[in-house]
Parts: sequence; C-alpha cells; structure tokens
Amino acid sequence: MISYLIIDDEPIAHDIIKGYCDLLPNMELKKHCYNALEAMQYLNEHAVDLIFLDLNMPKLKGFDFLKTLSHPPKVIVTTAYQEYALEGYELNISDYLLKPFSFERFLKAINKTVSVASKPAVTIVEKRKETSKSIFLRSQNKYVQVFTDTIHYIEASGNYTKVVTDAETITIREKISDIIALLPSRDFLQVHKSFAVAVKHIKSIEGNRMLIGEHIIPIGKMYKANVNALLR
Repeated sequence: MISYLIIDDEPIAHDIIKGYCDLLPNMELKKHCYNALEAMQYLNEHAVDLIFLDLNMPKLKGFDFLKTLSHPPKVIVTTAYQEYALEGYELNISDYLLKPFSFERFLKAINKTVSVASKPAVTIVEKRKETSKSIFLRSQNKYVQVFTDTIHYIEASGNYTKVVTDAETITIREKISDIIALLPSRDFLQVHKSFAVAVKHIKSIEGNRMLIGEHIIPIGKMYKANVNALLR
C-alpha cells in the first residue's frame, strides 16, 4: 500500500484528491491535514510514503514546512501558483500539479512518483523485490496497476498501444512514446518505431528480428544501433 497525507487548507481540494486516489488500487489515506502545523505533528509520530502539499496555507507555507522535514516522503505539490515551480524542484519534489488539474494529469504524477528510479519509499506489494516499480494504465474505463518487471514488450497498434505482460495483453489508448517514457530506460529498449522490448526477455537476436518468448519482434533500421549496443 502507498500511504499518503493531504495537506491543504481548502476542503474541496481534499475531496478532489481523495476522490482521485480512491480510483486507484493500493492508495491509503492516513490523515486530512488542513494546515502544515497539523501535518508536522502527525509526521512526528507516523511515517507515510507520499504527501499532497498545497503551498499557500495559513501559519506556515508549504515549502517552509517542507524545509523543516529532515527525511521528507515523496511530495506532489498541488497549488494554484505556477511561479513557485522552480523552488519546488530544488526541494526535490516528485511533481507539481497546477490547480485545477484533471485526473489524467493526476495519474501521470502518481506514475512518475511510484516509478522514480531512486530508492523506493515503500515496498508496493508484499513479497515483491524492493526494486519492482509499477505504473497505472487506463484500459476499458478502469485503471490497472502493472509491475514493469512483468512486461515483455509493448507494441503500437493504430491509435492504441498493446502492453504484453507475463499474464495478459493490455490495450490502451495512448501513444507508444508516452508509455516508453514511463518505463525504466535501462530495462527497456525501443527496437522499432512500433515496438519496445524488455531486455531481460530477449531470447535471441538474428538479423533484423528478435525473439521475445514465442513472439518475433522486428528490428527497424533506425534502431539497429540500439540493439548492436547490447551485443558489445
């Protein structure tokens, strides 16, 4: 489970963020905090994996609060003030959501935060390796959590992209480039304009094709150098 706090002085912001989180698996709200001092008191006694942090709050501003934390959890800033974005990234926040934000933009922030390459703040599912990362994919009006180490390859198919995993093929209405951007670059390799593969699942490479499981994947001329780099 990914435990989180909402720190915002506007009740409607709490309702929106919690409503979005309720659509996703493994998100557990620990506390609604309506000012930074309330959050500080809670964090002195409890640990969480993620906080949604507003900036313009009474008593103690969001970034001032963040600077008081010696070991802050992952932070997604939610604010109406774009001009503070640079300072936020200097404080190593995961993402910066400008109010009002859509669920799709919110989901992108969650994917970015859960999939960051740094040491994970929490083991997302028990008995999985600590290095396992996951992304959320929208398929047929629901959001599916997919662990990246189960993905064999992804394939562009018209206006859709197919994500082929150990257990299933998930079809989503997204560009292949957007999905590749969510995946760990050291583990996945684009080998064709319509294909990217998990390096660990490559069985063999012969000429302009490779074998992933029982599937033959073409190697495009423009991507041949990517494949040759594996063979050195």
